[in-house]
Amino acid sequence: MSSNTGANAGWGGTYFLAIVGSAVWFWQQADGFWEHVGALLQALVWPAFLIYDVFEALNS
Repeated sequence: MSSNTGANAGWGGTYFLAIVGSAVWFWQQADGFWEHVGALLQALVWPAFLIYDVFEALNS
């Protein structure tokens, strides 16, 4: 039995780097404690907003 998990392993690293990069970006934009907390949460969910905006642009 061979599995194909190795073929998709590279995307995990790319996704991790994107999350770290967005966390740094949003962290630099924040001023207070709660804005820093929000920056970390925003760094985790930004891909969902990106895809939503892409689909919205394709639909119009």
